[in-house]
Amino acid sequence: MTALVRPPKQEQLPAREEIDEVAPGVVRMQLVIDMPGLGHVNCYAMEDANGFALIDPGLPGPASWQNLTTRLRAAGIPLARIHTVIVTHSHPDHFGGASQLRAETGARIVSHRKFAVRWLQNHDGDDRDIEDRFPEPDSEGTWAGAATPWGGESPAPPAERMLEMRAMAHSPMFMRPTERLDEADVISLARRDWVAIHTPGHTADCLCLFDPEHGVMFSGDHVLPTITPHIGDTRGPADPLKEFFDSLDKVATYGDQTTVVLPAHGDVFSDIAGRAEAIKRHHVERLGVLREASHALGRPASVMEMSTHLFSPRAQGPMADSETYAHLEHLRLLGEADVERVDGLLHYVVR
Repeated sequence: MTALVRPPKQEQLPAREEIDEVAPGVVRMQLVIDMPGLGHVNCYAMEDANGFALIDPGLPGPASWQNLTTRLRAAGIPLARIHTVIVTHSHPDHFGGASQLRAETGARIVSHRKFAVRWLQNHDGDDRDIEDRFPEPDSEGTWAGAATPWGGESPAPPAERMLEMRAMAHSPMFMRPTERLDEADVISLARRDWVAIHTPGHTADCLCLFDPEHGVMFSGDHVLPTITPHIGDTRGPADPLKEFFDSLDKVATYGDQTTVVLPAHGDVFSDIAGRAEAIKRHHVERLGVLREASHALGRPASVMEMSTHLFSPRAQGPMADSETYAHLEHLRLLGEADVERVDGLLHYVVR
């Protein structure tokens, strides 16, 4: 019997070469990326009298830069006319091209106030000595991962990506935002005003932008059309899942005003409130899975063991563990789970 192959989600599809106008005055270019579960990142461009602003210019490295400049030429956007780069959050498929764009054009780089690359900068985004932030690899050519709140180590990014990031870090133009936005700040782009919406959860520095005149929202990775973003802000807030829920509720309040949602991956959609609620339901269902798994085990279990009940074998790893931890901590803080540390690892029992 032939096994059924699940069709890919929108966000997993390879980058299209077409250049699309997806909202009034907003052009989309899909850039190639090579990351687990993703096939492209949407880079958006907007024009005004001074030139162009770009949102999320893709990964670092020569191949990604060539891909970006090829797309810009196809869109008729001269590199020299780019004056602003907006970075929605601190993942390399979103900020990777920003430093070279600034080096080539002098463009300002705009992010949320909390923008920080975890393995390169401290949580508050302050610069530290490069060698402290990004040490040499060990004798085997790899980097040690950081300790996790639940015990054990979270592996560093792949060696090839780390080498690219290390080279960038030594550049004076390395991804240091020149302008940082706070909640409700207004930035003028493409002859209109955009309101900054801080939406922590996927990362601590997730930034959405909303144009009230045309009802357009850039949702970054916070709200995606067919997949749920990874809950990655697990080193700061006491309850990462609640923080994510609160951010979903925040963008949902814009539902009646929003006509077009422009995500960082996947296709354009319109119902921001409905999609935010669907993502919340997905995570509530996962809380139920953890309750059932813990009851069936009848004993405390580590985050890594509990993760096997939420994610398939091929999805196991640090991202699965961190999301499982966020759910277990949410249950603990609701008074529905107990935790103990055994041999350096947190073990949970869900009541």
